[in-house]
Amino acid sequence: MSRSLGVAWDERLIGYDFGPDHPLAPIRVDLTIALARSFGLLDRPGVSVLPIEPATDAELTLVHDVGYLDAVRRAGETMTPDPAHGLGTMDDPLFRGMHEATALVAGATLAAAQAVHDGRHDHAVNVAGGLHHAMAASASGFCIYNDPAIAIAWLLEQGVERIAYIDIDVHHGDGVQAAFWDDPRVLTISQHESGRTLFPGTGFPDEIGAAGAEGSAVNVALPAGTGDDGWLRALHAVAIPLVRRFEPEFLVTQHGCDSHALDPLANLLVSVDGQRRAHAMLHQLAHEVCGGRWLATGGGGYELVRVVPRTWTHLLAEAAGTPIDPETETPQEWRDIVHAKTAVHAPTRMTDGRPAEFAPWSPAGVDRVDEAIAATRQAVFPRHGLDPTE
Repeated sequence: MSRSLGVAWDERLIGYDFGPDHPLAPIRVDLTIALARSFGLLDRPGVSVLPIEPATDAELTLVHDVGYLDAVRRAGETMTPDPAHGLGTMDDPLFRGMHEATALVAGATLAAAQAVHDGRHDHAVNVAGGLHHAMAASASGFCIYNDPAIAIAWLLEQGVERIAYIDIDVHHGDGVQAAFWDDPRVLTISQHESGRTLFPGTGFPDEIGAAGAEGSAVNVALPAGTGDDGWLRALHAVAIPLVRRFEPEFLVTQHGCDSHALDPLANLLVSVDGQRRAHAMLHQLAHEVCGGRWLATGGGGYELVRVVPRTWTHLLAEAAGTPIDPETETPQEWRDIVHAKTAVHAPTRMTDGRPAEFAPWSPAGVDRVDEAIAATRQAVFPRHGLDPTE
């Protein structure tokens, strides 16, 4: 389906680093790019590595308050906690050059958005991005600047009139939802573990957007323990029909892979195979609804060796139009890199050995996943002229 892919990458991106004991370790992104390179993905015809620069203050303030930018700069220079802005907390500890490092992540996602918007590439990916919790005036959940929201706001400034954002991270995409809560031009869909059992404690079906934008916020709150079948069924039953009806000009997706069964910070049971299937579904959707204009980012993911690199390499391969057979062995070159950098033995295949199949949703379904799907469909489908029971 793809004709070309831009990959926003620069080794400086691993400078977004909260320290050696923090779950959001930059090695996960480093090993992803190493695996993609070992497969030759970045050298394939039609694939190019995009040059990146830090987002400017004018770009950052499309979403964030000027005073917050000043606070981030100050905290990264003085190393003085600023709890009023969420800086210097356990989730978002201080590090020197914090503004510069996180502005570069935002700049990488902007470079990806620009490459698709101006027609240089059909798709673009920033695996280091997806920092979806940051709010207008505060850091949250490992996120300082909200790069997906900044890219969406930039696209709106360029005249794009309808944008769909789909977030499959295990955590609610609360920062992106908040940024466009009252903007009917942006459809934000977040599929996540229920806030009853997981940070940030939000993202319930009744969160549907502000007055005048009802139905523009969509939340699928899945029960702990949901595996491939239910997770893929929910994506197919909610996000896909809503985006088809919305008919966006641009699709933005966040691919946090902390929904995986091995992730230490969450409670879903999805496999790399299920995640790979979701990447393919979203790729197909982009071609179906908006001429292939697709911007994808990474996101959460804290099983640094066995999960993140394989999942996001599948994403890059899918976006390049050259999916990797899940039975493919991981290159020995990459396994050696992993062991040298982490002393961990890398997985030997690109699969968890799961079929990644799902039964379509039915209103007669009686398990907790079916109930979660039904609650979301009841809350928002009528707002889009869709029958929630069909």
